[in-house]
Amino acid sequence: MKDTPDRAVPLISLRAVTKTYGKGSAAFQALKGVDLDIPQGQFIAIMGPSGSGKSTALNILGCLDGPTTGSYQFRDIQVEELTRNQRALLRRHYLGFVFQGFNLLSRTSAQENVELPLLYRGAETKVRHAAAREALAQVGLTGWEHHTPGELSGGQQQRVAIARAIVTRPLVLLADEPTGNLDSQRGHEIMDLLVALNRDQGITIIMVTHEPEMAAYAGRVVKFVDGLVDSDVHAIEQKGDR
Repeated sequence: MKDTPDRAVPLISLRAVTKTYGKGSAAFQALKGVDLDIPQGQFIAIMGPSGSGKSTALNILGCLDGPTTGSYQFRDIQVEELTRNQRALLRRHYLGFVFQGFNLLSRTSAQENVELPLLYRGAETKVRHAAAREALAQVGLTGWEHHTPGELSGGQQQRVAIARAIVTRPLVLLADEPTGNLDSQRGHEIMDLLVALNRDQGITIIMVTHEPEMAAYAGRVVKFVDGLVDSDVHAIEQKGDR
């Protein structure tokens, strides 16, 4: 699947996806029938007010949660039919994650943090070391391999988190408010890095953000409102609005 992409088929396809939490009078429908196609190599920003369903959609796309009803197809795999263990394997081999809070192990070096996904895969020590150093170099952290998160700035910590996400060479990078804990300058640096990863390595990036200036880096902006896709705008359509 990873080595022979079919560009005519969307990498990701959601059809009539719903998500309901709770039961009976306490039930809340976070998604109400979402249709969404994401081609391989696209950089998409998902926006929307609090409670709009954007984070729920990201969790489903990242196989961290499943739809209540509807279809989620990842290339030729019907994801909602997978077992929990099968979804975990899909995440491990094809998806990378970046979170607002960095989620680094505080007493562990940058290199060791980046190696973790490879450790879970059972990769040999030499392979893990080499891949982690390469990933850190890609995010501009050569020379910082042995520093712990407490010795790094917020922007550097997020770079480590991105290196950890790309060390397995994922098809898709899912980023949940990746600049939310950063100042404006560091935020723009992280966005430049994501753009470069998308452009130079062809990684499909799906980013949730509430910041329009960060969403502007994406090639496509999808806005959620009340559990549905309210608008879907490509960059060429946005130029007149900037």
